[in-house]
Amino acid sequence: MASQRNHIGIDFTRITARERYKLLIGSVVPRPIELVTTRHPDGTVNAAPYSFFNCLSADPAILALGVENHSDMSFKDTTLNIRLTEEFTVNIVDHAMVDAMNVCAVPFPSHIDELAEAGLTAAPGEAVQCPYIYEAPIAFECCRHLTLGLGKSREIVLGEVVRMHVREDLVDRERLYIDQLALDAVGRMGGHGYSTTRNQFDLPTMSQEQWQTRKSTVKNADR
Repeated sequence: MASQRNHIGIDFTRITARERYKLLIGSVVPRPIELVTTRHPDGTVNAAPYSFFNCLSADPAILALGVENHSDMSFKDTTLNIRLTEEFTVNIVDHAMVDAMNVCAVPFPSHIDELAEAGLTAAPGEAVQCPYIYEAPIAFECCRHLTLGLGKSREIVLGEVVRMHVREDLVDRERLYIDQLALDAVGRMGGHGYSTTRNQFDLPTMSQEQWQTRKSTVKNADR
């Protein structure tokens, strides 16, 4: 039995948005990190990292991206490009890409190519017009499925995966299993913190019968 510890209650309706942000990003960890590549209709490519991101569905295959607007509530390049083209590509960030990802986080002007600044290679998309990142271990080409406006400050973009690029050493082609240790993805913690995914363990889900057997075993051991 775990030792009893007191909890404190925090009323989210009585604290600022910044305070809510700090509590959320420090609690929901680790969060997967992606580099989103988009292309403006004029041909300008944009790349930006996001950790408000996850997979929500397999049928249809839906990825979710949370994009904050500028302080004046205008759209950032990622949101604007997705609105104009309805396409984007999600590039999973591994440990080898961390420094380049951080360069892409620099608030460059819209005309600057973040991929070039970071030394990353833009590979032509096959199902969408925006490129994927050749150095990324996995990339998902997506078409916009739905956009949710959350007030004035944030957009939630749901994208349907139409094509996947995966480094050949990471996937079992027959079983379609991803080698997660070899993937070496990184996660985002609170503040400026990051984590690796190298320390893993397996924990199979039990059937009800297995759980009952385990309970009986524990009771007998305690007698």
